[in-house]
Amino acid sequence: MKKTIKAFKFPITFLLIILSFIACDKDFSVIESDVLGKGNANFKIDSLMLPISAYNKKLNALQINNLNFNLLGFFDDPEFGQTTASIVTQIVPTSFNPDFGDNPVIDSVILSIPYVNRPNGVDDEGNSAYSIKDSLYGDETATIKLTIYRNNYFLRNFNPNSENSIQNYFSKADDGTTDNFALTENNTINFDNHASDIIKDTIFTPSGDAIKTTVGEGDDAVTTRTPPAFRTRLDKPFWKSVIIDQEGQPELSNASNFYDYFRGLYFKAEPENPADPKGNMVLMNLGSTDANITIHYTKGADDSRTQATYTLNFRGNRLNTFINNYNVTLTDGDPLLGDEKLYLKGAEGSMSIIDLFGNEDTDNNDIPDALEDFIDDFRMSDGNGGYLKDNSTGNFLLKKLINQAHLVVYEDKDINNGTYGNDFHKYDRIYAYDVKNNIPTIDYSIDPTENTQAPFNSKIIHLSQRDTVQKKYKIRLTEHLNNILLRDSTNTKIGLVLSTNVNNTASAQILNSNDDDLTGIPAAAILTPRGTVLHGSNENVLPEGRRMTLKVFFTEPENN
Repeated sequence: MKKTIKAFKFPITFLLIILSFIACDKDFSVIESDVLGKGNANFKIDSLMLPISAYNKKLNALQINNLNFNLLGFFDDPEFGQTTASIVTQIVPTSFNPDFGDNPVIDSVILSIPYVNRPNGVDDEGNSAYSIKDSLYGDETATIKLTIYRNNYFLRNFNPNSENSIQNYFSKADDGTTDNFALTENNTINFDNHASDIIKDTIFTPSGDAIKTTVGEGDDAVTTRTPPAFRTRLDKPFWKSVIIDQEGQPELSNASNFYDYFRGLYFKAEPENPADPKGNMVLMNLGSTDANITIHYTKGADDSRTQATYTLNFRGNRLNTFINNYNVTLTDGDPLLGDEKLYLKGAEGSMSIIDLFGNEDTDNNDIPDALEDFIDDFRMSDGNGGYLKDNSTGNFLLKKLINQAHLVVYEDKDINNGTYGNDFHKYDRIYAYDVKNNIPTIDYSIDPTENTQAPFNSKIIHLSQRDTVQKKYKIRLTEHLNNILLRDSTNTKIGLVLSTNVNNTASAQILNSNDDDLTGIPAAAILTPRGTVLHGSNENVLPEGRRMTLKVFFTEPENN
């Protein structure tokens, strides 16, 4: 293992050195064309702090459908409190107008949904091994109470109030409730009121072990292995009634008819013992080709029976519901002065907004416009109140060049880690995004260190990894600021959310947001129940050295 790690470190180090040379070459080429054209000059390197304002934003009514994965279970964050996540999903046959043959008899019905996992070498027998550690939250040994109901609420595809618009569903995770709600633009849905037949009532603990399936006996036995999954047997009479006995009926003739006939399943998660709530939460991959309900049956005459299967998958609408019971009160912060503490919490929790140039008090002329000062300081003036442009590119010409800009973010050392110890936040990542356009920053897009297999090691130039000694993060925003200077970008606000998968850049809408600048958030922020607390930008943050700052390193000619 040590040899493997050493071999991995060298190319990464080499890559970073090469990147630094490329960056330096690019920087000085730009300076020579934009600055040194007036005559050769010596350079000096300096830095400045920009007057940012970092404040909290409480998140409500987040889009909970069309997520890449789904959370299921109960998680008690020691700092924030409890979150329960349940799933409502449609199911649909993989083929229609089935012929179940003569005298069909169900042998078994197997429900299987893989957990989100990653390869983890091989086991003692040389077979592929897996890990679900990245997608399992809470006590790994704890159990979850899970009740699977037949859902009678119809999840429609299109919004009847908007032409050709997809119907989205939004969270309603009110403290104190024990029911699972969702919102639409004009309706509140309580899925507990639409739960009918109990299809399965069980207690389970997610496991990272591969699923072994053996077919046949003795020398003819064949064992196959599939990734870790929630796998359970379902009641045979129920599925005979709702599927096998419907042969030749319209209900099994097409997807639309089936969705209306069998409106889906409701996976309701709860702590096993409400009086002493414990548990865990896991990411489920219902979109996997291995996620299905398989009916195994035999058919034919008594002396010539054959085996067959009929399969239903989870293609269709599916959504998460959340119930929150927090220890802290999450509220909107102070955009003008910034907040002392910033609360990043997933699953309808809270995020932070960073105004890169502060939120200017327009009624107070004594407070300068930091953005205008920044532009004046870095762009070349045309002498008439405007700025010079490069005729070939249309970009503004600069008299100073930004070499690097990064947001330095410190974690609150007093955060409650409960029984998990100092490593509880070790693998946290902070995801920064362009709030105005609800997309990744340009620095994210050009970061070459993407790792599709291990998100913790992905995009480490732009987003960095948590410094476990100083408990800080460094978010690089060099090109984001250059975009403001060179191309007059107006994207001066950055959103910060906690993410356990920075590769997931999909966005989720906010229903009826009261903030014109904030209409959506990264979907990855919904798919973690975890939370963290950061130091903000408010002047009362102590010690001052842990206050959030935006530091800019730049180069300029000494005679400038």
